[in-house]
Parts: sequence; C-alpha cells; structure tokens
Amino acid sequence: MNTATSSAALPADFASRWVTSMLSTVLGPADRRDGAAESLGELDRQSGDGDFGTNLSTAFSQARREVASTSPQTFTQWMTAVSHGFLGTGGTSGPLFGMFYRELARCTTAPSPTLTELADGLRSGLATVQRYGNAEVGHKTMVDAIAPAADTLTAHAASKATPATALTAASGAAKNGARSTRDIIARRGRASYVGEVSRGTLDPGAAAVAIMLQCAAHAAGGDEPVDVSWIAG
Repeated sequence: MNTATSSAALPADFASRWVTSMLSTVLGPADRRDGAAESLGELDRQSGDGDFGTNLSTAFSQARREVASTSPQTFTQWMTAVSHGFLGTGGTSGPLFGMFYRELARCTTAPSPTLTELADGLRSGLATVQRYGNAEVGHKTMVDAIAPAADTLTAHAASKATPATALTAASGAAKNGARSTRDIIARRGRASYVGEVSRGTLDPGAAAVAIMLQCAAHAAGGDEPVDVSWIAG
C-alpha cells in the first residue's frame, strides 16, 4: 500500500502561506527589520561567531526576491525558492539549510504534499544535514529540532491526524528539541570551539528550525500564533 496517499493532503495554498509566514517572522516588517533574525543573531553572538542572524536575513531576503521574480505556484517551486535563498548565503548554516529545503522541495510532485510526503521530506532533509554536518541529536545543532519534528509528524500522519494538528505537534516537538540545547555543550559548529561557554544558550540553528515549523503549523490552519518570545526565555 502506498502510505503517501493515505494521509491528509495539505491545503493547496500551504506552501505560499508557509513561506510568507517565514518571511514576515524572520525578517519582520520591511521598514523595520526587527524580526526573529535579530534574536537568533544574538544567540549566536553569545556562543558562536555572531553571523547567523545576518545570514538568515540574507537568505530570506534572497528568497523573497526569487519569489517575486519566479511567481512560484507549487510546493516544490516555493521550497526551491527558499533553498536557493540559503544556498546563495555564506557561513556554515546557509548550505545546510539550503540542502534541507532542497530535500523538502523534492518530497512531492503534486501541487501540495500529503502529511506523509512532508514527513518523508523532513526525514530526507534530516539525513542530508546529518551527512554533511556530521551531527547527531545531542550535538547542539539544528538536528536537535528536526529529528523530533520528523518523528512526530510521521506518527501523526500515520494516525490520519489533520494537517493543523499534525504540524502543531511537530512544531511543538521541534521547540522542545531546541529548548533542550540550552543545557548541552556544543559538539559541532562554531559553538563547539568555545566548549563550556556554549552551555546555557539555545542553539540558534535549532531555534530557527522550530520557528520555521511554527510558521508551517500556522500556515496549515493551526490556532497558535507564531511566537518567538521563547527564544530569549
């Protein structure tokens, strides 16, 4: 049996709503630029080299320009625009996020994926990030948020949960995974260079993944607003 056809399909406008939500959440209003990228950059300044927020802003600004120039219509096209935004950005995280979104873009050939296809896309993205980043859960990286989110979304897709319910649960798992990095000493990435100093700070990559999945849940019709205040909490 093809399980990809047995789970709920996401709304036709899911991808456009998701990307639009990420753009507004990460970048903030165009005239102020006070979105989540600023808070994520501050996290990186506490234990890394401080360029994560700038790179995130650059990636999503490039994605916004690609959306404007290509007018994407399908899930694949929307995720490809985000992928290109990150792949054109420097730093360590840019290529990893770029490859992550490239895998998501490949999860379906339909205008919008099923939950099972999206869960498979998250798993493929996770495998790619782990392969190139050489990271596992507990290393204080974006993997700490992606892995529990993928597991949760897979389980909810199998139980035929609604898209909003499934993605709200997955975003919650990602958020808990990101929060768990506060007590971890980094073993990968720039933060690993500072050892014990990295303890007590959230990993910005994991926090960014959690925020992106909060945007996905909101785009799927979830009731919870996209809240980034927990990053500083």
